Amino acid sequence: MGSGSSHQDLSQKIADRLGLELGKVMTKKLSNQETCVEIGECVQGEDVYIVQSGCGEINDNLMELLIMINACKIASAGRITAVIPCFPYARQDKRGESRAPISAKLVADMLSTAGADHIITMDLHASQIQGFFDIPVDNLCAEPAALKWIKESISEWRSCTIVSPDAGGAKRATSIADRLNVDFALIHKERKKASGVDGMVLVGDVKYRVAILVDDMADTCGTICHAADKLLSAGATRVYAILTHGIFSGPAITRMNSAGFEAVVVTNTVPQEDKMKHCSKIQVLDISMILAEAIRRTHSGKSVSYLFSNVPS
Repeated sequence: MGSGSSHQDLSQKIADRLGLELGKVMTKKLSNQETCVEIGECVQGEDVYIVQSGCGEINDNLMELLIMINACKIASAGRITAVIPCFPYARQDKRGESRAPISAKLVADMLSTAGADHIITMDLHASQIQGFFDIPVDNLCAEPAALKWIKESISEWRSCTIVSPDAGGAKRATSIADRLNVDFALIHKERKKASGVDGMVLVGDVKYRVAILVDDMADTCGTICHAADKLLSAGATRVYAILTHGIFSGPAITRMNSAGFEAVVVTNTVPQEDKMKHCSKIQVLDISMILAEAIRRTHSGKSVSYLFSNVPS
């Protein structure tokens, strides 16, 4: 098992849970900014798992992952699995305009061409991205961990309302609402450009209730912060946000500090230590045990479907 440089802390936690040591990998930037990778272990005939999340310097980290995969392939590794907790370019999954690229498909092709035999990822922005690959893809979900947090941390969870901040996340939010047997609400947003929200309409009732916003990803946080204000103005007593990938770029931290959240709960698919120093509302769910169990089950030829409804201890 090896790790790229994007999220060493998560890689180490996964290795610890599996009782393994991370393999020796030397990565460096040459003076012309090319990425240089050297695998310091014998991988011939071995099952190799490479952990690299799509965060931080995304293009550098993606290139590093591709080179690591290819280095293992030409060193005659048996099977190469790329463990990508936060999949890069996942939001570019369809053609919004006539000449727009489908970059998620390009990334899928690059991973396959580099030599990956299997992909393990979490909460893809659009589940159909799995169909961009001709190799197996396990799209794990953070839902069981989110359900556990809700039941342990919100005393009134039986009468809360689960809210999707946009129509695209309705399936994710209704799944959680159904499993908690609580109400669901939806916020319809009107956009004139991709990075801005012009208007919001709440469909559902949150008056005198705890509202829990659920989404797969928050980047600049314009949508969820607008949504939180909308819910509070509609009579919600408290507003929480539960997000799988807390990217938090640009003005995100400032917006969250100003918004009326009780807490913004994210997983550690993306490193959060620096962000937590600047925003006390951020709480982190550790999902290393889910990824570790997926690796364990994949390696032993067992089904990973257990992880769609259970949190391994």
